[in-house]
Amino acid sequence: MPDRRAQLLDAALGLVAGKGMKGLTHRAVDAAAGFAEGTTSNYYRNRTALVDAVLDRLLELDAELLRNTAPAGPPADIAELSGQLAAMVLVLAGKHAGITRARMALSLDRPEAVTAGHHLLVGGLEHTLAAMGMPDAAARARDVADYGDGLMLHLLTVRRDEQPDTAAIAAAVRRLLGPDPAS
Repeated sequence: MPDRRAQLLDAALGLVAGKGMKGLTHRAVDAAAGFAEGTTSNYYRNRTALVDAVLDRLLELDAELLRNTAPAGPPADIAELSGQLAAMVLVLAGKHAGITRARMALSLDRPEAVTAGHHLLVGGLEHTLAAMGMPDAAARARDVADYGDGLMLHLLTVRRDEQPDTAAIAAAVRRLLGPDPAS
């Protein structure tokens, strides 16, 4: 069973996902977590401390998600990488949509808090592309990350009633990356 802090922070993430940052109050977290009024403020004295803790929890959940969904080894080619990236976008916009919504809301409120994670992910993709011999790996990694972010936003908002097509998403990623240098 998760500890009390994790329960509070998971409830807080749920509130941010559902109601945005305006919905994040100590009292609302208490109610969402099913704890007595005042519990959240005993752990996190002010809003800044609560938001900081929520951001830390989000990083923990992101790291756990990466550990559980990351492929075993590097992709063999651009087609495999494109499929992996498409699958990740769909997991983030589907099964983990709540965390993704919360991340987006938090990034609007505290953009500096998500910058390091963004650069880490783009840097990892750039490294993968460079290892595959892809020219201009940095620009291509940024383009793919921008596409993925925009697609997730659309899948969570204007396209939320659509059934996304993994193959079509992978094909769009392949178009952004250009020809496979291995072929």
